[in-house]
Amino acid sequence: MASHRHSGPFSYKVGTMAEKFNCHYCRDALQGKKYVQKDGHHCCLKCFDKFCANTCVECRKPIGADAKEVHYKNRYWHDTCFRCAKCLRSLANETFVAKDNKILCNKCTTREDSPKCKGCFKPIVAGDQNVEYKGTVWHKECFTCSNCKQVIGTGSFFPKGEDFYCVTCHETKFAKHCVKCNKAITSGGITYQDQPWHAECFVCVTCSKKLAGQRFTAVEDQYYCVDCYKNFVAKKCAGCKNPITGFGKGSSVVAYEGQSWHDYCFHCKKCSMNLANKRFVFHQEQVYCPDCAKKL
Repeated sequence: MASHRHSGPFSYKVGTMAEKFNCHYCRDALQGKKYVQKDGHHCCLKCFDKFCANTCVECRKPIGADAKEVHYKNRYWHDTCFRCAKCLRSLANETFVAKDNKILCNKCTTREDSPKCKGCFKPIVAGDQNVEYKGTVWHKECFTCSNCKQVIGTGSFFPKGEDFYCVTCHETKFAKHCVKCNKAITSGGITYQDQPWHAECFVCVTCSKKLAGQRFTAVEDQYYCVDCYKNFVAKKCAGCKNPITGFGKGSSVVAYEGQSWHDYCFHCKKCSMNLANKRFVFHQEQVYCPDCAKKL
């Protein structure tokens, strides 16, 4: 918005009449009296104020012949009335801005055109430190936590609807807490059986390998990676003597008399028929099909 400058305060020339002239309006003799000449006519000061003077748009009073007048776009002011509508600074000899039928100084125009702080509703002017988020702006000191009211400024924060929370308050009010360390999970957590964990807390109980995104086995609320489960926890197949992990081939298990087998290892000792889900005979720690058992 451009600044303007008027031509400066103007005043009519008031003189003392030496000749025999009468006032154009009241016809009183002007000789020896003060008068004003306007539009080719001579008039006394009283008639000038009544018939010729412009009316000040600020105080609504006539601008007398002996007063200084400011003129801008067919509007008139006493020079003392030509002031900024905001700060009331005299603009009679200053540049100014005309906005919405108001006269403003350059400084107040800058403030009026500046964005308003969401916190205090005051202008944010050049040089002010500020925070902007999704088209809304605050003074840095006005951007505070909705809970503890401490200044967030340019620090980290969490939006929640129309509210904003510092990291500490967000953790206290909203963040899930890890079932292992009981500390807030701010990012990167995982969930297992509806329980939240930090990714770095969800590890193998034996080797501490991270299990997030990996295959693992849970045994009595303890979690094992595949290797540790095989080596330290899994039962050994009575047939092949290898661990029964429940992964891949042989995920089905046959258990009998305290012993376990992969389903593909559970076969007749003599004819090698697979006996998983079939009738069998257990004799002297060995498994037989019914036909082979009869021949023992």
